[in-house]
Amino acid sequence: MHELIIIGAGPAGLTAGIYAQRAKIKTLLLEKLAPGGQVALTDVVENYPGFPEIEGQELIRRFEEHARKFGLKIKVGREVTKVESEDGVKKVYSGEEIYESLSLIIATGAQPRKLGVRGEDEFIGRGVSYCATCDGFFYRDKIVCVVGGGDTAITEALYLSKIASKVYVIHRRDKLRATKILQEKAMEKENIEFIWNSTVEEIRGEEKVDSVVLRNIKEGSKRELQVDGVFIYVGMRPNTEFIDVEKDENGFIITDENLETSEKGIFAAGDCRKKTLRQISTAIGDGALAVHSVESYLESLKK
Repeated sequence: MHELIIIGAGPAGLTAGIYAQRAKIKTLLLEKLAPGGQVALTDVVENYPGFPEIEGQELIRRFEEHARKFGLKIKVGREVTKVESEDGVKKVYSGEEIYESLSLIIATGAQPRKLGVRGEDEFIGRGVSYCATCDGFFYRDKIVCVVGGGDTAITEALYLSKIASKVYVIHRRDKLRATKILQEKAMEKENIEFIWNSTVEEIRGEEKVDSVVLRNIKEGSKRELQVDGVFIYVGMRPNTEFIDVEKDENGFIITDENLETSEKGIFAAGDCRKKTLRQISTAIGDGALAVHSVESYLESLKK
């Protein structure tokens, strides 16, 4: 029987693991893939205090190294499919294995949301991507488009501008939501062109992507844009299907100020929970606070 199981090994989960080990809480961390989450897919991180510029994979490597230094037990390749709570004991199902714990921290993060247009699913891996740092090298000296206007979209557009000959940024509004410094960098790039007030209606091609059909939402007009690749960044979908606690309309877990969910002894941290800002720094704060709350919860059980 564990005192705490953490599900997810992104910044929130690994931070929770570090704090739990320091608090001498008997802890197990389960991760379905490999430690890192979205950070591991980020080319360069520029807003993490103490590191003006660091590769995402290097940053998460240091997180994991720090956690293991304190003896955190991490099991990878363990996808959690169901969680049950019975008489205060949390049962975590992963394949044929069942893990038991007195408390849980859900830190499963979120994944890119799809556009839901014709051709998107058909061309995944053949011109449609959700990760420029994963697939960008396939588009050297080619023409690509980035769909979205937030921090992730503009960060990835900047990355692609170093590889592709041309990068179109397609945004449904007439101004970006990304931070000012990212906007300024993107505006200065000669090979980044912005297409405003537009949405992607269809992704076309034969063996691979050849073009996208755009609709101007103000004029209602349509046009076809020739591109070799489409990189989509239109929001995130939380990885919370396996857990039955209160969520908002988008599936993000609702917590109180102590990060406890609607189920006693189950806490949520990082991008999977409902919050106003999803950054590495806020995920880390969540991880630390969640363990503090777990400590209080475990003490209440002893009483």
